[in-house]
Amino acid sequence: MALMITDECINCDVCEPECPNDAIYMGEEIYEIDPHKCTECVGHFDEPQCVQVCPVACIPVNPAHTESRETLWQKFERLAAAKAARAAGATPAAPTSSS
Repeated sequence: MALMITDECINCDVCEPECPNDAIYMGEEIYEIDPHKCTECVGHFDEPQCVQVCPVACIPVNPAHTESRETLWQKFERLAAAKAARAAGATPAAPTSSS
């Protein structure tokens, strides 16, 4: 299950930096969560960090994106592999020796 931020959000900015998947971003009026990146912190923490720090308790489960813990784990693995691939592609190539 991905999480969502309701319109009770006060834009306090504490949730965004806590997300290990960079799933939280500023929307048009309030913060939003990308359900394709949200793993409820599975693979990183025992509890969703955004829920832990939210002062107004406005981050429930998104009923439109119900997922099992196993599915969340698979999403975590997919995101971690993509992040590693991006990091590997961003690494400068070792210089080659010329003859």
